[in-house]
Amino acid sequence: MTELTVLSLGAGVQSTTMALLAAHGEIEPMPDAAIFADTQAEPQKVYDHLAWLTSPNVLPFPVHIVTKGSLRDSVTQSAAAGSFVSAPFFTTANDDSGGGILRRQCTREYKIDPLNKEMRRLAGYEPRQRIPENTIECWIGISLDEAIRMKNSTKRWIKNRWPLVEKEMSRNDCLLWLDRNGYPQPPKSACTFCPYHSDAMWRELRDNDPDSWADAVEVDAAIRDSTTSGVERQVFVHRSLKPLPEVDLTTLEDHGQINWLSECEGMCGV
Repeated sequence: MTELTVLSLGAGVQSTTMALLAAHGEIEPMPDAAIFADTQAEPQKVYDHLAWLTSPNVLPFPVHIVTKGSLRDSVTQSAAAGSFVSAPFFTTANDDSGGGILRRQCTREYKIDPLNKEMRRLAGYEPRQRIPENTIECWIGISLDEAIRMKNSTKRWIKNRWPLVEKEMSRNDCLLWLDRNGYPQPPKSACTFCPYHSDAMWRELRDNDPDSWADAVEVDAAIRDSTTSGVERQVFVHRSLKPLPEVDLTTLEDHGQINWLSECEGMCGV
C-alpha cells in the first residue's frame, strides 16, 4: 500500500509541467513532496527556474533539495589524479575500433541514489530498515515521445509512475500547456558538460549561455587525459572526439540548405 507520493523534480520542461499539473489538480493525488537531486553542475538558468518554482504560491507541496556534492568537482579531481571519471564521456581507442564511451555512473550516484535516500527518510524509515513493497509512489517526468525510457525502479519499495505518459502528453504538449497557463518556459535540465547534449544544445550554450559554455570547455580540457596511467587514449565531452571549441556545430541552414525535418516537426528552439 502506498504511504507516500513523491515527484522527482529535475526542473526541466517535463517535470516542471508535471508539478504544475498536480498543483492545478489535473494529476492526482496531490504529491506529498517533490525532490530535486542537485548535481551542483547545472546551468545557472536551471537554478533560477528552480528558485521560481519553489517560491511562495507556486506549488502547494514542499520541494526538498538533496545532493551528494559537486559532480563537476568529482570529475575534474578524478581527471587530475589520472583516475576513472564516472560520466559517459567519449574516448579515443587503443586500436582501430574508432573509440568508445566511459561507464555511466553519474546518474545513479548523483541523481537516483540521493533521491532514494530522501524518499526513505520522508517515509520514516532508517537506513537498511526493511520497507514494504510499493510503499512509495515516485512520479517521473517522462513524456509520451520518450516512453521508451520508462523503467521500473530497482527498489521493490518504490513504484514508479509516469503521469505525462498517462495523459498522452509529449514534450511539445508540455510547452503548449505551460504557455496556455502563463508559465515561463523552463530551461533544459542537464549538467553543463553532459556528453548527451545534442549539437543544438551545445549551440544554445555557446551562443546564449557563455558562462555554461566556458564551464563545459574547461571541464572538457580537464578530462583529456583522465584515464588510468598506461592507457593511451584521450577523453572528450563531444562525440566527435575533438576539443569542444573546435567542434563544428553549424547546421544545414548555416550551409545554405533547408533542414526539412526540423521544418516539418515545428520543434525549433524547444
